[in-house]
Amino acid sequence: MIATSTTCALRRPGFASRLTALAGIVAALSTFGSTAAAQSVSQPQTAAASPRSLPDLYDQVSPSVVSIATISINPYDLDHRLERALGSGVIIDASGLILTNSHVVFGRQVITVTLDDGTSLPAKFIGADPTFDIALIRIPRPTQGSLPVATLGDSSKLRVGEDVYAIGNPLGLDQTLTRGVVSAINRMLPGAEWSLTEPMIQTDAAINPGNSGGPLVDSQGRVVGITTAIQPEAQSIGFAVPVNLIREVIPQLVDKGRMVRPWLGVQGQFVVSALKQLLRVPLVDGFLVEAVEPGSPAEQKGLRGGIFEITIEGQPILLGGDIITQVNGTVIDDAHKLAQILDGLKVGSPLKLTVNRDGKTQSIDLMLAERPVLLWDMPGRRTGAPGPTTDAAVRTAAAARHTICF
Repeated sequence: MIATSTTCALRRPGFASRLTALAGIVAALSTFGSTAAAQSVSQPQTAAASPRSLPDLYDQVSPSVVSIATISINPYDLDHRLERALGSGVIIDASGLILTNSHVVFGRQVITVTLDDGTSLPAKFIGADPTFDIALIRIPRPTQGSLPVATLGDSSKLRVGEDVYAIGNPLGLDQTLTRGVVSAINRMLPGAEWSLTEPMIQTDAAINPGNSGGPLVDSQGRVVGITTAIQPEAQSIGFAVPVNLIREVIPQLVDKGRMVRPWLGVQGQFVVSALKQLLRVPLVDGFLVEAVEPGSPAEQKGLRGGIFEITIEGQPILLGGDIITQVNGTVIDDAHKLAQILDGLKVGSPLKLTVNRDGKTQSIDLMLAERPVLLWDMPGRRTGAPGPTTDAAVRTAAAARHTICF
């Protein structure tokens, strides 16, 4: 049909000039097409940046996502000695290294991993950081073939509004994909009293018990975070640990099995002007010590915690303890300044505290120790961690507090 139509057209009067013009246009289009093709080869990142279809993305990522079943024994609860939990994880190295949450595997006696093809394997605990809720486990390398490995992305490039996808095993439903957007970045987890700063990715992608430890991926299927927590009083508010933070922790977990952090051993919050106005007592600006950890450098040097409790807007505050006004000569009156100081300290670093006690100023010299495993680091002790009757692991964010531990 096309050939016949062209032949008829050639017989029309005056078509030669039109044909010449048409040939010029075809040649120009051909040149443009060649140039465009060359540009697409020299700039492959442009084509790679286009979103993948959801079925293709799922087929790419899901083989590296695993289901994790754990058993621990509680010798202090005779009625519920065996505690079981389910979670998720993602294979990040062909040697069998799996990334998951600390609250899924830390302190567990039996860890079993089920692969995408249904194969169940025993897993070895490698290391965990309960503060950032990150853990590594390892399964045996297969004798034949290789393990599917997920690609780690760059969470620093995430923008609010981007599409993200969570893949995991909510309530034991294997390989479930949910879709959402990045709702916020650098979000501090509400109620995270166990860490000074814990920047999170907030998403409205559905995260349910059992999703913990599963990957949050971008439109290219690259892991940008690990799902870790939900806000139980709200809908569509979930959190993921950014992958760039995870990259910083992984080397220490592999080498030492833990994240080494300096530790003073105090819990408390900053004195704010509203508190002074409400109480009408002579409080100075600084960090109000509410509790002192047993065996900590703070306890050894005699720092004092609070002795009486008041409740303001539903939040309990212990008053009567020391107020730390300076650390190594730097005034501390907010969490940001304290974080800057602590970032430059290591285990064994000397610390000079200026403390206000009973209206009098005194100096205390001490040396920072390594932060040990604390009571709330263990599964079932921290807010939202799985307890004796929990079948699927999930970490929940409590109501916002101002407590800081360091």
